[in-house]
Amino acid sequence: MILASRNAHKLRELREILPGIELDPLPEAVQLPPEDGQTYAENALIKARAAHEATAQAAVADDSGIEASALGGRPGVRSARYDGPGATDESNLAKLLREVAEAGDDRRVTYRCVIALVDADREERTFEGSCEGTLIEEPRGEGGFGYDPAFVPDDTGPGDQRTMAELTPDEKNANSHRARAARALASHLEGRG
Repeated sequence: MILASRNAHKLRELREILPGIELDPLPEAVQLPPEDGQTYAENALIKARAAHEATAQAAVADDSGIEASALGGRPGVRSARYDGPGATDESNLAKLLREVAEAGDDRRVTYRCVIALVDADREERTFEGSCEGTLIEEPRGEGGFGYDPAFVPDDTGPGDQRTMAELTPDEKNANSHRARAARALASHLEGRG
């Protein structure tokens, strides 16, 4: 199965979450179209369809983002490009922290992920996962990527104030939005086997 992404972090994370499912990276020659969908599902399907068309193999793609309650759900589907076309993980996170602080005291956030599958027969399915948490004021931790250094998940318990970037890979994979969507995908694939 092809993962319609060149993001090494996502490939590693999904391989850890989906043992027994062989995931190959997107071939260098394959160009993905712009992610111009209005929803996570639309963007994930855009990528999965393109990878399937180019390789004739089953393809999966994800689209994910962080939604801040204080910002009416922003950045949402624009999370990867929140700070503009040349955005980095660090600049996106800095912008989110600044805007949430300016908006008041509400620091509630949700990570959301949709994984799209386009199988060898072109059947399309999507699988969603989410994770609720709190955005801290100063990033902490070396693990994870994106907004992980400022996201404290609820699921680790009220006394645990570690960010996603401070969790072990196994802990993150037990609680993350991507892991939940990937487990739904794995359940679907097992049901067809």
